Amino acid sequence: MKLKKIFYFLFLLTLITLIGCSSVNYDSFAKCLTEKGVTMYGTQWCSHCQNQKKEFGESFEHINYVDCDFDKNKCDKAGIRGYPTWIINGKPYEGEQPLPRLASLTECEL
Repeated sequence: MKLKKIFYFLFLLTLITLIGCSSVNYDSFAKCLTEKGVTMYGTQWCSHCQNQKKEFGESFEHINYVDCDFDKNKCDKAGIRGYPTWIINGKPYEGEQPLPRLASLTECEL
């Protein structure tokens, strides 16, 4: 019984380690988007915005992001009609954008 517990513990430890090592870091990609003037407009309650943020993981902190619940005037001035909306080179791209598409539109390396 004790051996079985040790086995399960080691299995879970290995699984956690593998999951931690498999996370992708998009810091340089996110920073490039911001350097190119790209902005994502969204809200906290928008499930599509949350999905988009999850794609970047912790690297989302480097994205120029405007929360339209807290900065409605900025969103109104940008003509935001839905969430999320990415503004790239002055043009809006509504809805979730796959990271390869963002890379293609901005010439930022993914």
